[in-house]
Amino acid sequence: MTLDYFRDYCLSLPNVTEDTPFGPDVLVFRVGGKIFALMDMETFPYVNLKCDPERAIQLREEYPGITPGYHMNKKLWNSVSTQGNVPDPLILELAKDSYQLIFESLPKKVKESLQ
Repeated sequence: MTLDYFRDYCLSLPNVTEDTPFGPDVLVFRVGGKIFALMDMETFPYVNLKCDPERAIQLREEYPGITPGYHMNKKLWNSVSTQGNVPDPLILELAKDSYQLIFESLPKKVKESLQ
């Protein structure tokens, strides 16, 4: 998985914005102002994605490249390797799931303004 490919995918989702609030090397994708993905732009070794807590545990048991979210809430976030030990289609699926989790958690007024 390349950063450009992942970036293009995230930006193809509705109402997604990107920024670098944690410095020039950390790229963040948001929906409704809330983060659903973040990663190091220089090396792109993994991407942090929000995940349903039960599924997060299952994924960590199944894939050695999926670990508790680095510098994130370990119950709700996973660090997903982009180095070939997690299938690219799964990475994109998890990014979309993260997007959906964040979108669904937005206040009704914000969701309505985005639709």
